[in-house]
Amino acid sequence: MSACRRGEYSYIAIHKRNNYKGPDSGALFIFNMFYQNTKSIAFPGVKEKLASLQARIGNTPLISFPNIFRKDQVMVYAKQEWKQLSGSVKARAAFAIVRDALERGQLHPGKILLDATSGNTGIAYAHIGKFLGIPMTLCLPENASAERIEILRSLDVKLILTSRFEGTDGAQETARALAENKPDQYFYADQYKNENNWKAHYEGTGVEILRQLPGITHFVTGLGTTGSFIGTGRRLKKKDPAIRLISLQPDNPLHGMEGWKHLETAVVPQIYDPWLADENLEISTEEAYEMIKTVHDKEGLILSPSSAANLVGALRVASQIEKGIVVTLLPDNADKYGELIKKLLK
Repeated sequence: MSACRRGEYSYIAIHKRNNYKGPDSGALFIFNMFYQNTKSIAFPGVKEKLASLQARIGNTPLISFPNIFRKDQVMVYAKQEWKQLSGSVKARAAFAIVRDALERGQLHPGKILLDATSGNTGIAYAHIGKFLGIPMTLCLPENASAERIEILRSLDVKLILTSRFEGTDGAQETARALAENKPDQYFYADQYKNENNWKAHYEGTGVEILRQLPGITHFVTGLGTTGSFIGTGRRLKKKDPAIRLISLQPDNPLHGMEGWKHLETAVVPQIYDPWLADENLEISTEEAYEMIKTVHDKEGLILSPSSAANLVGALRVASQIEKGIVVTLLPDNADKYGELIKKLLK
């Protein structure tokens, strides 16, 4: 027999549930494997709502920067990840995490989704939660941009602001303590170790890049939760082991790229694979800020600090090769960084 699809009952599985003694002894096992917990059915119309959300995630367009970089036989492209639900790359991981929790029955009526975030994953959770009717509690460093905090509160998120000096590491500690103290109240999503984080990019971002640019030779992106780099990188390497993977990090712990981690001094996400990258580069906050100004002046786009930093890394790689296609991600645009952008572009 074919395996049951999530959200549907197979003919045999239903009969096994009703004590039908048919010839397929494995049917009940398959039924139990896919339906260990069916609490997700308690959310009215959840299957249809998830399908509606999924249609708004991924399939982001590619852009190039012809006024910034031109070199014979070398091309640089970036995926505009803000052109999807919630306006950032984090929609991919947040949706995968929530969907899996619903399907497994870990998230159901009476449970609150809890996680730590630097902002973008939280905003993605909030959009998804608002649509599905799932309450959210998020731990966020107090120095997150005013726009991020305002957006989260407008989406009915309960915010717990943590020390600016501890960054997302401190936010994780706070979230973990809450989950341990009240396990019946919270589903702790824990994006930094949740396998659905990188899998969202393995099944989505990497596949899209290979479809859009089958000749890709280099993939470059920054490390935060590390999900984008790990998932996309694994998919690209599976297709062609010759594709070079270059990870980016800030050059010091006190940096201005929200969402990025300086792994030497931070808590390393459990999903991170230190052996995957072919090369690791350091990017300074100053380089990222200068790139924001350059892209604004020459291309008419306003990038976020992390997007600008990714572009700095991609252009550095492109300048060092004689032939190839370099691809990076633009995690979000500048909509949530108003105060900083005003200072840089005054």
